[in-house]
Amino acid sequence: MTTSNSSVALSLLEPHLSSDAEISINEENLPACEIPSFSPSMEANSYFFGHPVWGEEYFKTSHRHDKFRDRWQAATGSWDGKVIVDIGCGPGNLYATIGGSPKALIGVDISSGALKMAEQVGYIPLLADAQNLPLADSCADLVVANATIHHCDDMAKVLAEAARLVKPGGLLVTDKDAQSTALNLKGLGLFLREIRFLFYRIMRSKHYLSPEYRKARQATETHNQKPGDGITPEVYRQILEPLGFKVKVLPHNHDLGVEVLEGKIGRMSWERRLAQRLSGINPDTPEAAQSIMCIAKRTRSNAL
Repeated sequence: MTTSNSSVALSLLEPHLSSDAEISINEENLPACEIPSFSPSMEANSYFFGHPVWGEEYFKTSHRHDKFRDRWQAATGSWDGKVIVDIGCGPGNLYATIGGSPKALIGVDISSGALKMAEQVGYIPLLADAQNLPLADSCADLVVANATIHHCDDMAKVLAEAARLVKPGGLLVTDKDAQSTALNLKGLGLFLREIRFLFYRIMRSKHYLSPEYRKARQATETHNQKPGDGITPEVYRQILEPLGFKVKVLPHNHDLGVEVLEGKIGRMSWERRLAQRLSGINPDTPEAAQSIMCIAKRTRSNAL
């Protein structure tokens, strides 16, 4: 982004910033809010999703299929004419998949490399910490966070910050955050999960990842690395309902479209099912579903 373009981005951000926001143009010519210190998790996410090769690959291959698009379009409705904040936008996958003509589309991330890619897709880039956003209360019609919350150090704080931005009558939609009960593997089930990449390599599977890529990607998964990690439906309700939201929580596997909104969970791969069976988990229950989608409508204004 050139200096002139970064100035335009900053001017587009200004109507949506909090009164005490301190935004400047950083060394990468992006509007940025100072982040006093990066945690190891933040460093890992900034590196991986801003990587010139891995970030581009992630953009092309993740969250880009038709069923994902259908699920999200059914959950959010049209993006046309709306002020939208995408928290953890990465290189811009979500908007590239859903499309539309928003009034303003603000992409928040901690990775300069990812934000530069997102800006090319149509986002107004903002480098900021999802746990401490410089945006104004009730500034957005729609706030989205896809595959974001479990990458952050404080999941509850990110949810509360996202909620703060939603106008009364607006929506907060999140998706693809690992469900804690699905990850509670043990014994042979956990062993199977740990050796799966060796199996993929032997079978020449498309799921095989190089050790360098796998290590960098795994470091981004702040709450998706070991048994007990992840988020629960209760967290969404505990954070959002007191803030004036009507909350719908939808556990699901990754192969479904609009059926998720009907309460269906889908069917995960056979190796994941086997790992859960060996861990004493019934893979056909909502608690065993890989991810959670949350659709929360703000029914009233409430001070945070």
